[in-house]
Amino acid sequence: VQLQASGGGLVQAGGSLRLSCAASGRTFSSYAMGWLRQAPGKEREFVAAINWSGGTTYYTDSVKGRFTISRDNAKNMVYLQMNSLKPEDTAVYYCAASPYSGSSLGEYIYWGQGTQVTVSS
Repeated sequence: VQLQASGGGLVQAGGSLRLSCAASGRTFSSYAMGWLRQAPGKEREFVAAINWSGGTTYYTDSVKGRFTISRDNAKNMVYLQMNSLKPEDTAVYYCAASPYSGSSLGEYIYWGQGTQVTVSS
């Protein structure tokens, strides 16, 4: 599975962004998909995940109620809608694929190249 993330940018606190991840490969729908992020000087962290059917989602506590992950298996796409953005959301965001539930960082085996999200205060 090859992944290409896009949609990052510079936004003011309180604003919104929608990240997209395009996947190649006929087995896309068999993978859980996730968004992970890495801020400068910090370790990469789990943000959100969605199972193969889209019926189950996971979020880290800091984004619950603000971020929404979704997928379109017909288009091989995964999305992350980010609302009420905060400066602490500033990071490089990666989409990734997991053959398991996708609920933890260590499960991911395919990674995209990342897209920068910068939230100004």
